[in-house]
Amino acid sequence: MSDKKIKSALISVFYKDGMDELVKLLHAQGVAIYSTGGTQAHIEKLGISCIPVESVTGYPSILGGRVKTLHPGVFGGILGRRYEESDLSEMAEFKIPELDLVMVDLYPFEETLANTSEEKAIIEKIDIGGPSMIRAAAKNFRDVVVIADKADYSKLHDMLAVSNGSTTLEERKSFAAKAFNVVMNYDIAINNYFNQDLIRPLRHERSLRYGENPHQASGFFGNLDELLEQLNGKELSYNNLVDVDAAVQLIDEFNVGTFAIIKHTNVCGIAQRDTVKNTWDAALAGDPESAFGGVLVSNKEIDAETASAINEIFFEVLIAPSYSEEALTILKSKKNRILLRQLKSYPKADQFKSILNGTLFQAQDEGNFSEWTEVGARNSSDAERSDLEFANIVCKHLKSNAIALIKDKQLVGKGCGQTSRVDALRHAIEKAKQFNFDLSGAVMASDAFFPFDDCVKLGDAAGITAFIQPGGSIRDEDSIQYCKANNLAMVMTKQRHFRH
Repeated sequence: MSDKKIKSALISVFYKDGMDELVKLLHAQGVAIYSTGGTQAHIEKLGISCIPVESVTGYPSILGGRVKTLHPGVFGGILGRRYEESDLSEMAEFKIPELDLVMVDLYPFEETLANTSEEKAIIEKIDIGGPSMIRAAAKNFRDVVVIADKADYSKLHDMLAVSNGSTTLEERKSFAAKAFNVVMNYDIAINNYFNQDLIRPLRHERSLRYGENPHQASGFFGNLDELLEQLNGKELSYNNLVDVDAAVQLIDEFNVGTFAIIKHTNVCGIAQRDTVKNTWDAALAGDPESAFGGVLVSNKEIDAETASAINEIFFEVLIAPSYSEEALTILKSKKNRILLRQLKSYPKADQFKSILNGTLFQAQDEGNFSEWTEVGARNSSDAERSDLEFANIVCKHLKSNAIALIKDKQLVGKGCGQTSRVDALRHAIEKAKQFNFDLSGAVMASDAFFPFDDCVKLGDAAGITAFIQPGGSIRDEDSIQYCKANNLAMVMTKQRHFRH
């Protein structure tokens, strides 16, 4: 029978808040309650008697509380299979009580870590018995209910109130799945403390409204609050987070004042100028159409003048290291507008992606060029070199096939996500024409090699005077010879930047 009535419970929790109503209901339904230490004292203050765990183990809490429940009398009661006659026989022989509900939480390891650097205090908050009991109860979900999160107290209360103290197999399995997740994240936190220089698995689940589309469930695992502080606006969505990630990765590439606009993880506007306001104006001018509903990012403080200009358009998110008080007042005029303060640089973490029947892993794309080799008719001028370096970084943050056109540290045209490189260039040139940019003297960056000389020919016809690309095509020489014949500069970096 899949339905099981709870007749006995082991309750041993660090956090007592929120448990009273559930304990009262268990008592009213005739459940025998086993407990320990502070939890037992709390329950007895409610006027409910408990059976001390010591009466099962035959031992008091010892070693300063390090050993309380680690005993066959406890674990036998949790792990004993009610459908196995041999288990029931052994439990009767050794006077081991059946435990139908295990309500246990974990010592506050992460909270302690956040509040002190004292190793002794941190180590003492590594729970041993708690995870062991939770795992044991979750393993035996066919017979045992496990509650490992105080957020589930009210859920179980309502469930038992309706069912008169019984749970279904499906409900027990659901609680077991949650319990394993709780223990997993706890162990990850401990692992990260001891292995701070190793890969840090994702943790701290945050439920999101939905994924890329409303019919997709989603969540965030990680400590976002270490990187960003939200100052205004609605809850960040899945798509917001993906674009914010792209924006922060991009802006951290620059040491001088830069403003960028991101749309669907692609750069649609970016510039560098002498003031934040001028930088914003130049970034927006690059593609004011695509900027609508975008994610904006600056590596300089947002002042009132810039805030007033930004306030004129609709955008989803603005990220900056700081805001003047007047700027915040202006920008907070829209209650749903998300304002984020970036607290530190983007962590250079490895990247993972679920695919097929496994997971792909790769290191962060940190490089911009491993070599700088001038292969054209002439060396690039100082102004061209400055723009080429800027263009190469921008192109790295566009989806392949990608082309970035830069003039005077401003993105004036871009083509991204195209299935051929020449189409990406055509798109970039059309974008520049759409917003009346003169491409004479502009430079061009490509995220991968030119397979033919059609890109340099088309670029030359549009007025572009210098190119940067990784090289590596068996027909590199075609593009090089065209540049040499037409007084064009070309740089090869030997470092491509594919981005899917």
